[in-house]
Amino acid sequence: MIKGQVVSGRFGEIVARVKSDVDLELGELLTADSKAGKVLLQVYDLVYSSQISQQNLELISGMNLEESSDFEFMDAKLRNYELALLKSLVTIKPKKVVSSKSLPTFFSEIKEITKEDVTFLTKPKEPLFLGNLRSGTRDLNFPVFLPAEKVFSHHVLITGTTGKGKSVLMTNLIWDTIEKESCALLVLDPHDEYFGRNKKGLKDHPSKKVCYYTSKNPPTGQKTLKINLKCVKPHHLSFIDFSQPQRQAMGLYYKKYGDKWVEAVILEKPLNVDFNEATISVLKRRLLSLLDLDFNDTQVFCEGIFSLNAGETIISDICSELESSKTVIVDTSNFSGQTELLIGSLVASEILRRYKNYKIKGEIDKKPVISVVLEEAPRVIGKEILEKGSNVFSTIAREGRKFKVGLVAITQLPSLIPRVILANMNTKIILGTEMNSERQAIIESASQDLSSDNRSIASLDVGEAIVSSNFSKFALPIHIPLFEDMIQKQKKEEKEDSSIKTVFSGVKL
Repeated sequence: MIKGQVVSGRFGEIVARVKSDVDLELGELLTADSKAGKVLLQVYDLVYSSQISQQNLELISGMNLEESSDFEFMDAKLRNYELALLKSLVTIKPKKVVSSKSLPTFFSEIKEITKEDVTFLTKPKEPLFLGNLRSGTRDLNFPVFLPAEKVFSHHVLITGTTGKGKSVLMTNLIWDTIEKESCALLVLDPHDEYFGRNKKGLKDHPSKKVCYYTSKNPPTGQKTLKINLKCVKPHHLSFIDFSQPQRQAMGLYYKKYGDKWVEAVILEKPLNVDFNEATISVLKRRLLSLLDLDFNDTQVFCEGIFSLNAGETIISDICSELESSKTVIVDTSNFSGQTELLIGSLVASEILRRYKNYKIKGEIDKKPVISVVLEEAPRVIGKEILEKGSNVFSTIAREGRKFKVGLVAITQLPSLIPRVILANMNTKIILGTEMNSERQAIIESASQDLSSDNRSIASLDVGEAIVSSNFSKFALPIHIPLFEDMIQKQKKEEKEDSSIKTVFSGVKL
C-alpha cells in the first residue's frame, strides 16, 4: 500500500508528502526504493503543510468559524496535506542488510511494511523472545528475537513509567528463559508477583526448572528461605551507607571473630582497637534492624530469615541451582529493601567468586550465563550510592560480562544511574516514559541513535516498547504480548507440533 512520496530532506531527516486518505503514526515502519536497495524507514514526526499562505489559511478558518460558512479553496486534498519526517534504519540488499548511507530515490513512493520486508530479522541460535515487531500501533505478528546468552551477559536495562508493562515484559522474558540451558536468572521479587502463588505464573512452566524460595508458607515442592548468620560478611553490606568508622569496626570484628563477627558486635565483645562508643552503638543498632535480631547479656536471638543454626548451605544451594540453568525466584516481599538487597548481595557475590575461579581454570565456557534481576536498580547502582563506594552489583555491571555474570536492571529513573554503567548495559528495553530528563538519559546511552525518537518514546502506550541493542541492526519497535496470551500461544504451538509428530510417526519412509 502506497502511503506517500519522498519530496525533500536530508540524510536522517527525509521529508515525504503523505497521501490524503492515509493516516500515518509516530514510529510507523515504511519502505522506499534507493539505488543501493530497499530502504527501511521510520516516522519520527508529523507536520501540517499547505500551498496556501498562512495568512490565507487563517482567513479561511476565521470565515468558517465566525461566519459559519463552508468556504475553502478548490482541490483541498492537493493544496493541504501532511508531511512525514522519516529516518533511515537500514538498507536491504539482495544478500545482506547494511546500515543506510544513502538517500531514497527522489520522488520514490513510501510503502507500508510487510512481513516479507523484515525476513532478515532471523531467529538466532539461542533466541530470546522479546515481542512482536510493531509499526506505529500495529502489531505485525512477526516475532522478534535476540541472542539470549549475549543479551544477558552484556546486561539489560528495562525502563518505563509505572503501568507501562515492565512486570509483564519481565515475566515474559523469565518464562522464555526457563527452558534454556545456556542461561539462568536470579530473580529478587519484592512483590511476589512472578512465581504465581494464586494465579498463572512461572510455576506453570512445563519444564519445571523454577526454584522458589520464600519465608512464608512455601508451596509444595518449594523451599523455605532461611540463611545462616555466618554467611554474612562485611563486604556483603557494601551497598549500605555505613560511615567509614563503622566499616572499619566491621572489618576489625570480622578479622578477630571470623564468622561470628555479627554476634560479637551485638554483644559488644572487646576489640584490640578503641572505637568511639557511639560508633559501635549505631553499628549494633543498624545490624539488629537489618538482620532482624534480638539479644540479652550473653546471647543473640534470630527472629527473621537469618538463623544461628539453620541455612548454612542455602547460598551454595541457590548458586548450584543457577549453575544447573535453573531459574531461582526469591520472594522478598516480607523484607525491607536493604534486607532484600543483602540477600541478592550474598548470592551475587558467591556466583561472581565461583565464576572468576572457573575463568582461571578455563572451565567457564561450560557454564551458563547467570543474570541477576533487580527491581528499582538505582538503590544499588545509583549515583549517590556509588559515590560512597562500589558493591557487587556495580562490579557486575562494569566487568561481569567477562565472567558470564549479568544484570537486568529495572527502573523508572535511569537518570539516577551513572552514565558509564548505563553505557555498559548493551540492551535497553524502553517503555513509555513521560519525563524528558529520563528520556534523555536513555537516548544518550542507547546502542543506536535515538536522538529523533524523543516524541516516540513519550508516546509509547501500555505494552509498546523500543529495544536498542548491540545485537540488533536497528532500534526495534515491539509490542509486548500479555503473559496469559503468550502461554496460550505456546500451548497451541506445542499441540500443533505434537500433532505433526504423531502424523509423521505413522508414515513409513
